[in-house]
Amino acid sequence: MEQLVAAILTMVAGVLVCAAYFWGTNLILDRIFPSKGKFGAVASRNLRIANSIRPWLFLAPALLALTLYLVYPVVQSVWLSLHDRGGQNFVGISNYQWMVNDGEFRQSIFNNFLWLLVVPALSTFFGLIIAALTDRIWWGNIAKTLIFMPMAISFVGAAVIWKFIYDYRAAGTEQIGLLNAIVVAFGGEPQAWITLPFWNNFFLMAILVWIQTGFAMVILSAALRGIPEETIEAAVIDGANGWQIFFKIMVPQIWGTIAVVWTTITILVLKVFDIVLAMTNGQWQSQVLANLMFDWMFRGGGDFGRGASIAVVIMVLVIPIMIWNIRNAAKEAGGR
Repeated sequence: MEQLVAAILTMVAGVLVCAAYFWGTNLILDRIFPSKGKFGAVASRNLRIANSIRPWLFLAPALLALTLYLVYPVVQSVWLSLHDRGGQNFVGISNYQWMVNDGEFRQSIFNNFLWLLVVPALSTFFGLIIAALTDRIWWGNIAKTLIFMPMAISFVGAAVIWKFIYDYRAAGTEQIGLLNAIVVAFGGEPQAWITLPFWNNFFLMAILVWIQTGFAMVILSAALRGIPEETIEAAVIDGANGWQIFFKIMVPQIWGTIAVVWTTITILVLKVFDIVLAMTNGQWQSQVLANLMFDWMFRGGGDFGRGASIAVVIMVLVIPIMIWNIRNAAKEAGGR
């Protein structure tokens, strides 16, 4: 109850502070550049100056937050990556040279590459197929709600759910893990799925695919509904079957949206952390870049230089995709 009250009070205080800021800054601006009571060129000049400054008053809190929580951490991370483990002594590119020669870093790069190949592709594909199918059935909205529900679960919460699915008990004992229960029911031997090197990556990927399919479905469903009916009717008249209409008529018209969904999930995959931390903590060759950075920065390694250098690598990988995604989304919005 105390936490709930504290949260409510924090929200109320935040709203009041925002209202006081906007009211106060606009009042001060109008006092500095008054237009009321002035005439002619003076009133016009003051009004023009005030109107040019006023938007920046509204943007100032957001710009301050971006500087404090985005720009400063980026600059500080780059600076730390050029220093030793304590962040005191300048070592140049030594941390980056270490990364190139470190086996665990190379393993993380390889695993992230696997995630990039599998998760965006499957999430987008399943989302597209489900969006097309659910639009054709009367209970489609119910199905969409059920499929979208995992999006409301945190990654750690999803990992806990899937731990029960992958749970392992010794052969001959009752299996509480769903996957092993099915395997045993068909006469197979139970496996400790998340400890199997290489293959455990795919078992972890299934969790993110399960979560992100709902996101892809919602975006692509909206795009499919925006396709002009005339093109579908023309294809039907020309004798096209369902598969041809879907893959040759509908998909090309929403390709821009598919690309945006794909790249959005790709950015998320490059930063994947929670699932790996909760499921394996990077053991059994399942390490990824974000978890490796966390290990070096805050856990056993305690090396700020190496942790920051890994963070810089993640940022460098994400930025080009993010820029392309923003531009493509802007084009898509402009085309509509």
